[in-house]
Amino acid sequence: MPRTATDAETRIVSDDHAAIRLWLRMLATNRLIETRMRRLLQEHYSTTLPRFDLMAQLERMPGGLKMGELSRRMMVTGGNVTGITDMLEREGLVERVDDRDDRRAWRVKLTPAGRRAFTAMAREHERWIVEAFAALSAREMSVMAGCLGRLKTDVRSLEGLDA
Repeated sequence: MPRTATDAETRIVSDDHAAIRLWLRMLATNRLIETRMRRLLQEHYSTTLPRFDLMAQLERMPGGLKMGELSRRMMVTGGNVTGITDMLEREGLVERVDDRDDRRAWRVKLTPAGRRAFTAMAREHERWIVEAFAALSAREMSVMAGCLGRLKTDVRSLEGLDA
């Protein structure tokens, strides 16, 4: 009985170019890990990956970020950021504060409750990521990170972007 395609990688055929095979393997692996992270965040914290990502950006910037900067960092539309921010604000996890450098704007910051919630989630998230990569040795991860870094730099240059 033929195997049913379950992810991008299962569509690979033996005469596909090596770059296509690698790209599909990266895509399938990324999707598996991301799906697992989404499920675990929902099960353990009743939250979503975009909410976690927004809080992670704010955790790195205690002074807060403008909505446009959040949108750029998360690589999503301003509307998506506004919707997530509105929900997190209603839950008391983030707050909007005046931007002291631009009186027309405001910044989004984690509240103390948001910082505590994010710290707990981040600790678990890190453990889940480490668990997902447990099959690889430290050396293998280092080599893969180096190769992917070079690839990222090259693709960015093909697009005319800064490295």
